Amino acid sequence: MLKMMLACCKVYISESRNRSALEAIEQAAKLFPEAAVLNKFEDEIYNRVGYTVVSRLAQKSPSDSCSSRSAVLAMVKAAFNAIDLESHSGSHPRLGVVDHICFHPLGQTSLDQVAAIARSLAVDIGSGLQVPAFLYGAAHEDGRTLDSIRRELGYFKPNASGNQWIGGPNSQFLPLKPDEGPPRAAQGKGVIVIGATRWVDNYNVPVYSSDIATIRRIAKRVSGRGGGLPSVQAMALTHGDVIIEVACNLLDPSKVGAKDVQLEVERLARKEGLSVGKGYFTDFSQEDIIKRYMSLDSPP
Repeated sequence: MLKMMLACCKVYISESRNRSALEAIEQAAKLFPEAAVLNKFEDEIYNRVGYTVVSRLAQKSPSDSCSSRSAVLAMVKAAFNAIDLESHSGSHPRLGVVDHICFHPLGQTSLDQVAAIARSLAVDIGSGLQVPAFLYGAAHEDGRTLDSIRRELGYFKPNASGNQWIGGPNSQFLPLKPDEGPPRAAQGKGVIVIGATRWVDNYNVPVYSSDIATIRRIAKRVSGRGGGLPSVQAMALTHGDVIIEVACNLLDPSKVGAKDVQLEVERLARKEGLSVGKGYFTDFSQEDIIKRYMSLDSPP
């Protein structure tokens, strides 16, 4: 068993086409060599990039001294400087330039420890950078879920034809009060959602179809919310002209994993007369992330 205490942070940014913006974000992370960027997943159709940042965590260190937290804050600042949400477009929903940040405990780190880091980061972004920050999971006092925040803020509703999300929010008014920061969406930046949870796998299954209504129906039936697989969240996202993906969050991958999702999507698609491709992960597994960190020549 790994005795080391590690903090892992996944950062999802609404950009993958602007190379100079991505370079600025990645250069910002390099200012904190104690933190390692172990994965980068980008998708130009979705116009979205995800980074996985890991660092050691001292047992009694204050939450604001975590290296991965410092690196992520620098990445957030770089993203805000380089990206304008008003000019953004893509087929993946988003609420802000930096759409979503989630901390996960690895090794001997507790969920409470990374939750404290998430709350500390929310203060810096909300109050310091004046971008509304919403907390979820262990970082929120009532443990509210990510999808509940997204649903209240209209995350799942495309605002343009072709199932696209274009520009910033139609109104700066927020129907939900942020945990930190101003009560209105920041011009050109939107809002940010920050959480702390146990490990989550992201797994997308391509279905060869352009019928979004049918694939939405399949996604709903796959999800736990729709009476399908427990601990699975799913949505249908257009991915080019002839593919719609069933994009899934696996909230308890040790119990319901990618194989279960793949088989269920195939079963439901077969009933609709549709073909399904092999799904893919957008990140390494929790075990592989730990192995990759430990295999660094000189772990930060």
